[in-house]
This record gives sequence, C-alpha cells and structure tokens, in this order.
Amino acid sequence: MTERDCAREALSKVPAVTLGFWIIKILATTLGETGGDTVSMTWLGETTAQAGQSGLNGYLVGTAMFGVALIVLVWLQIRARRFNPWLYWATIVASTTCGTTLADFADRSLGIGYPGGSLLLLACVLGSLFAWHRTIGTVDVNSVTSPREETFYWITITFSQALGTALGDWIADAGLGYSGGALVFGAGLAVLAILYFTTRVSHVLLFWAAFILTRPLGATVGDFLDKPVAKGGLEMSRPIATLVLAVAIILLVLILPQRPGRHPGQAEAAA
Repeated sequence: MTERDCAREALSKVPAVTLGFWIIKILATTLGETGGDTVSMTWLGETTAQAGQSGLNGYLVGTAMFGVALIVLVWLQIRARRFNPWLYWATIVASTTCGTTLADFADRSLGIGYPGGSLLLLACVLGSLFAWHRTIGTVDVNSVTSPREETFYWITITFSQALGTALGDWIADAGLGYSGGALVFGAGLAVLAILYFTTRVSHVLLFWAAFILTRPLGATVGDFLDKPVAKGGLEMSRPIATLVLAVAIILLVLILPQRPGRHPGQAEAAA
C-alpha cells in the first residue's frame, strides 16, 4: 500500500468538527434530555406518586434500556470501515439518552444530590480521558481510527453526556431556572469559541470542554421545553418534543455537509 493509500485509510471514524457538527450536537443533547425523561419519567413513572411501587427504579431501567442500544450501536460503529453519519449520530443520541437516565439515577436514586452526582461523573470523565491519553498518547478526536481509540472515545462521550445532565440540573435547580441555566452554558460556549479563534489554548482541550458544555445546554433547553409551567418550563409533551427534535436532526444531517475528520497523520503522509 502506498503512502497516499495509507493517508486515505487514515480517515477518522468521527465527523469533522464544524459549525454544523455543533448545531446537530446541541439538538442531539436536547433530544437526549426529552427522550430520556420520556422513558424514565413519563412511561416508567419515576416522578409520579407511584414511583418505586413496582420494585423497579425507572432511572435504572431506562439506563439499562438505552445502555443496551448504545452498546449495540458502538459495536456497529467500531465495525464500520468508514465514517457513516447516520450511524454516528444515532450513537450520539443513544449516549445522550443513556447519559440522561444515568445522571438522574446518580443524582436522585443514590442520595448524593446534584453536587455529588456531578463530582462523581466528573471523576469518571477525567479518569476516562487519563486512561485514554496514557494508553494512546493523545485524546485528539481526529485520531479515532481504530477499535481501541473508538472504545475510549465512546466511553468518554457517554460519561460526559451524563456529567452535562447533572450540571444542567444542578444549575437550574440552584435558582437560575432552565432559561437562566441555558444562558449560562451558552455564554460558556461563547467564551470557548473566543478562546479557540483568538488564543493558542490547546484545541483538543477546548473541544472536550465545549463537548461537555453542550450537554448541560441541551439539558436545560430540554427541561425548559417539557417541565411544568410551575417549575419554569413550557410543559410540552415529552414524546412530541422528542419527535420534533429527531426530525430536525434528520433534516440537518441531510442538509449540512457530513465528512469525516482528517487524521493528523494524513498531512505527513501527503507530504
């Protein structure tokens, strides 16, 4: 195989980080919140007066359901020979819904509250990133081309989705409300964007910071859509909100250019 062929084979299995990527990512995280709540709260009744009477924890059952779907999709993603936008975004949505129910289980069912749940999940994210960097030597998403890197990638992403949910709920319940929380996290993302374009701060560090912050932004927006009016929400139907968000994501995947990221080694091979 020639060096040029190797360069073509080095295409990343994840999409290039563009504006379109971030737009779809935020919508996917919002869908993860409404979709996760639909299963654990609406269908499994975790927030109703009958919660727990069946002997099953709705958050734990929801996490198991979405966890199975996530494992299957990650397996398909790893086996795929090249970047597939539909498979990738389906896996992201599975990770966001699984992250929602996992965070709710940590915050509410373990009895450690939002601060405890956030710290626990932050430790999981940092531990995953540390193990990834120690094993591979980098946590750059453009280097995700083999099963080993992909495994670390999806583990880190799922923990980051759960962490974002816990942070979003914590900030919203601390007095800012859902709309206030969305403004805080939106401002945080704006600061990261400024740092990206005006400083030499590591782009890998900024990517992961932004990736984590998009999750609480989506969580607060999702809660704003489906939570009761008395709690600062719009009290929209969770299933309908989830369906609308899913349709929007499908349309954007069709409309916005979807291409794989370029492995750092491609530049060397091309030269």
